[in-house]
Amino acid sequence: MKEKKRSKGVLFWILFFLSALLWLALFELGKNTLWGWAALLGLLLLWVLVRTKLLSRSGFLLRFLAFVGAWLLAAALFVFSGPPERAVPAVSCKDPKPTGVVTVAEGQLTGVLTEDGAVEVYAGIPYAQPPVGELRWKEPQPPEPWEGVRACDTFAPMSMQPRKHPVIDSLMNIFGYHRFRISLTDNWLEPMSEDSLYLNIWKPAGERSGLPVLVYIHGGSLTTGQPSYSEYNGEALAREGVVVVNLGYRLGVFGFFAGEDLAAESPNGTTGNYGLLDQIQALKWVRENIAAFGGDPANVTLAGESAGASCVNALCVSPLSEGLFTRAIAESSGLTAKVPYHTFRPLEEALKTGDAIRTELGASDLATLRALPAEKLVGTRYANDSLTVDGWAIAEQPYRSYEKGKNHETALLQGFNVHEADFFCMGVKVDAENYVEALRRLYGDGAEAAAAAFPPKEQEPFYRYLIDPGGTAKGSYDLCVSAAWFAYSHRCWAELLSQQKVPVYTYYFTKENKGLGSNHAGELPYFYGNLHSFPSNYDSSDAVLEKTMLTYYVNFIKTGDPNGTGLPRWQTALEAPDRVLELGLAVRMRDDPYLDLYPILDAYQDSLQEQKTRQ
Repeated sequence: MKEKKRSKGVLFWILFFLSALLWLALFELGKNTLWGWAALLGLLLLWVLVRTKLLSRSGFLLRFLAFVGAWLLAAALFVFSGPPERAVPAVSCKDPKPTGVVTVAEGQLTGVLTEDGAVEVYAGIPYAQPPVGELRWKEPQPPEPWEGVRACDTFAPMSMQPRKHPVIDSLMNIFGYHRFRISLTDNWLEPMSEDSLYLNIWKPAGERSGLPVLVYIHGGSLTTGQPSYSEYNGEALAREGVVVVNLGYRLGVFGFFAGEDLAAESPNGTTGNYGLLDQIQALKWVRENIAAFGGDPANVTLAGESAGASCVNALCVSPLSEGLFTRAIAESSGLTAKVPYHTFRPLEEALKTGDAIRTELGASDLATLRALPAEKLVGTRYANDSLTVDGWAIAEQPYRSYEKGKNHETALLQGFNVHEADFFCMGVKVDAENYVEALRRLYGDGAEAAAAAFPPKEQEPFYRYLIDPGGTAKGSYDLCVSAAWFAYSHRCWAELLSQQKVPVYTYYFTKENKGLGSNHAGELPYFYGNLHSFPSNYDSSDAVLEKTMLTYYVNFIKTGDPNGTGLPRWQTALEAPDRVLELGLAVRMRDDPYLDLYPILDAYQDSLQEQKTRQ
């Protein structure tokens, strides 16, 4: 009898500790508030007291019901003590000093200084009126003036977008991005709002003038993302004498919804590119006001990564952005293929998706659509993740504008990473048996030739994820997708600009680390000098590469040429059309890894274009 009683006691403590560990982990992953943590610890203590003092001699049923009750209380605490929203501070130091007053067209404002006083940061400056109510799905309007001095010390809310549960987000940071930190100070969420047309500025402290300007457009498939993200914080570039600007713009259904009635009511006949029009409005604001922050409005470089790079490409050919910037930087995306693989769609398709959304929401007229809560719209199951030829912001297929010389950039720095497509292909299993068929949707009749150029090979161990089914050809498949979705657009872009004798500098990022590695976006913290955000992911070799890449970047922003003293020479596409600059343990010119695939993709693109012409 005593042995049986002892075994039950051991079982209780095992279940208790396992349950406690589970709930503690969930509260940490879920970023629950401190009061929730305190209540959970109190509940765990109460359960021990109840179980050992009051229920020690009770029957199994009563103890089981008490156990279930404790779990239900813990679950209720988890739900009701979830993280609140809190504005993201412009700088990380506590009680930062304010800057002097700066005067812009709309009024006066102040920012804050970094802890060492070397950089001034101005966050949450409105560049357009809030696109809400009657301004939903309309061209952005200039911002309203304000009275008094506006304190620009926190980032504005990020644009409306689907939000993952904090637990899912934390798990992604653990297993995918490798940047999770155990902390009781991050128990809050960044605000989200339809009112998100604000920009942020980083500049060297003090009175400055004539500084080069970088305007950065964030990525996120045109459906997610925010300008407060640490990977492209502008502090490091500001320390190098650059004025950095980034901005929020309308995303998803708010930024790229299309409708014939919307085009009819527009004075410009436009629909489907509202997020791109936001970016153009921000560039206009920069041209008019950046001198007040020490920037030179005649020396503006436009930059973006992923979908942000697609936007940069679109802005390079938009008739509305002429004269608003001089050079371009595009990381891991572009629209120069004859039939772009992503981030672009025909207007007919955009209109069809718009009609499907109206049916889904039961809102056929614009008044009803504009009256819908933003939270309902953002939940649509239809993707609005593409730019389109609207005849106003984008006049024609981008490659045609390049062929006619109707583009604006005077120099281009661009490139791609080794494992660009891995995250996007995570749900696909590819073995040697289905490898060719899996490639057919990207290479058409050239799938066999593509598979021969990259024979079946498994994925490298570091790039295998728990939820990825893998396969004996998954590594080769991911590389072939990377070539089609990402590298090919840069190849086309370089060829089109080389015909105009415009200098193009193309990189190939190969550096491995404990963070993103050479996955999509893995190069960002190097170019923007932000490895310090997650130092445990990087070593001394990463610090050396960061300095090199940051120097290339700054040189290009200042002069249009990334080369400089002490740097390996970066050749242009005119000088070496088949070579790229490898950015890894070695920094050197090397052959583009996808030279065998580009002719196959050219042929497939020509066939797609012929099909569209016949239709």
